Amino acid sequence: MAKYDLVIIGSGPGGYVAAIRAGQWGLKTAVVEKDPFLGGTCLHVGCIPTKVFLHHADLYDSFLRAEEFGFEVKDVRVNWPAMLARKDKIVKKHAGGIAALFKKNKVESIQGWGRIAGSGRVSVEKDGKTTELETNFTMLATGSEARSLPGVEIDGQVVLTNREILGLTAIPKSMVVVGCGAVGVEFASIFKTFGADVTLLEALPRVVPLEDEEISAELLKAFKKRGIRIELEASVESVKKSANSGTVTYKDKSGKSQSVTAEKVLIAVGRRPLTENVGIEKTKAKVERGFVHANAFLETAEPRLYAIGDIVAGLPQLAHAASMEGIIAVGRMAGKEVQPFDRRRCPNATYCEPQIGSIGLTEQQARAAGLEVKTGKFPFLANSKATILGNHEGFIKVVAEAKYGEILGVHAIGPLATEIIAEPVAALGLEATLDDMAATIHAHPTVWEAMGDAFNAVRGLSINY
Repeated sequence: MAKYDLVIIGSGPGGYVAAIRAGQWGLKTAVVEKDPFLGGTCLHVGCIPTKVFLHHADLYDSFLRAEEFGFEVKDVRVNWPAMLARKDKIVKKHAGGIAALFKKNKVESIQGWGRIAGSGRVSVEKDGKTTELETNFTMLATGSEARSLPGVEIDGQVVLTNREILGLTAIPKSMVVVGCGAVGVEFASIFKTFGADVTLLEALPRVVPLEDEEISAELLKAFKKRGIRIELEASVESVKKSANSGTVTYKDKSGKSQSVTAEKVLIAVGRRPLTENVGIEKTKAKVERGFVHANAFLETAEPRLYAIGDIVAGLPQLAHAASMEGIIAVGRMAGKEVQPFDRRRCPNATYCEPQIGSIGLTEQQARAAGLEVKTGKFPFLANSKATILGNHEGFIKVVAEAKYGEILGVHAIGPLATEIIAEPVAALGLEATLDDMAATIHAHPTVWEAMGDAFNAVRGLSINY
């Protein structure tokens, strides 16, 4: 029986990052992966291919606006097969990169279905044969898959999830997207840019409901301006498909039954944890609705069993969250000093157009917690680099504690929002104040310098607005 310090089940952004860090810290590590490739959902049918399409959509939009920038570009056409090929090339490159990093850090990759076989044992099943591994520590990093709605069948042809939509052989003329979270608004943004007639349905009163209310309102305004139809407080009753279309029937906010028909229906109502048939029932770990309970160091109630990523109860289902959770867990195993995972310090990034980046408490959350709050906003309309880019929709909003100027949250919607959120992520991590950020020199002209104005805006001292 092969012996390891750590066996990780799952090679997504949580599992592979944890494995590399374990190798760097001298732990003999094996990663068990059910698929014949490394990288998990994020790399193959999630974050990376979606962002490839979003980048292509941004480029296409720039071509369509070429005259505004002084270019004469005629007869711009979308070569969808070429885009699919480029997406596949990028995914393949980075999957190979993970394999190379495993080799560099002496991490062993084992293909097969991994499950906990007992204390300190993991079994791997492949082609009807089962082998067993002995391990000091075990980590579950099995990820998640798209949820559906009761009674709704995902057929992969008309009714789709994020997985099937990435393999469409042609751009549909019309699409209904059920769900206005990050996945829903990103795909709505992509296919609207490429010419599809897009309708968004959301059961809650606002789009991107996890974001600050003002961010939601701004995205709603921007999407409507782009011609995306949005129905809020829409409760889906059924999805019926024919050979070439799907019809979604829903109750609108007044309780009246409505229906909308499109070539494709994307179900984007969240993700469910993949914890079935991994042997967790043989342990003391607490599982609730498929989610595993773990502490801030990702330790479960079962000694030497850790859980990270989308399967952990109460933590954000984000690739970068899973990666940091893996690093924290491995540090704990290796006896290193590591900080516990704090979800308030984990940024959100949504890559629709306009982009959204956020960190920390929303204004509503801060007030609900009983904090005395001051806010400041700075519009990208007043940022010179945003004007140069021809992209100055949106704003940055800072939420701060009124008396001492502690930064509680920062919320941005607009150009490069997913990039410039990096500064407030660091600021919150270091417990910076408004004074600290006001004294920070921001390079000019950059989109990023809008952050300086936003921090100053809390005290009414913004220079450029």
